[in-house]
Amino acid sequence: MLPFVCAGKPIWPPIKAVRPRPSSRKSSTSAAWCSNEPIGALVHLGLARAYTLSGATAKARVAYQDFLALWKDADPDIPILKAAKSEYAKLK
Repeated sequence: MLPFVCAGKPIWPPIKAVRPRPSSRKSSTSAAWCSNEPIGALVHLGLARAYTLSGATAKARVAYQDFLALWKDADPDIPILKAAKSEYAKLK
């Protein structure tokens, strides 16, 4: 799996079996900046997944909500959107 790139930096590397600790300050800044790009919404999904793995469920919920808000008009049959909705539902 190849990572997505935003501003020349990989933003969504494949998740390993370890529990990552997201750097919320840098990542949140990148998420806000990249939201204007078509692939930028995936930054929010990557953050949400990282927060979920690290146990920060409140931050994960916010990141999932941001992602779903950006993709609210997307085709509901897109696999990554289905996965994100299912992951978000498990957090509630």
